[in-house]
Amino acid sequence: MPEITVAETDTRRGTDQILDVRENSEVAQGMIPGTLHIPMGDLHARLSELDPAVPVIAVCRSGNRSATAADALNQAGFTASTMTGGMIAWQRAGLPTT
Repeated sequence: MPEITVAETDTRRGTDQILDVRENSEVAQGMIPGTLHIPMGDLHARLSELDPAVPVIAVCRSGNRSATAADALNQAGFTASTMTGGMIAWQRAGLPTT
């Protein structure tokens, strides 16, 4: 599964789908603007909320769960990547959150 940097994610967030797979308590600490939140445990049941024609960038706290999510999405026919370093790296870079 492809990994992309925080900077690449920031550049692509206007064209790709950003999918946050963290738990509700984690997203309360901030999300990338425009992100779709589907907790990892709900992903399979909610795949219809994603557009298979648009690339997906999976995001979690540190990058581990999002790698698993990206693998699952690729197996389901999506084009998915994971953001290296997760929200920890995003916030350290000083990028916007909602």
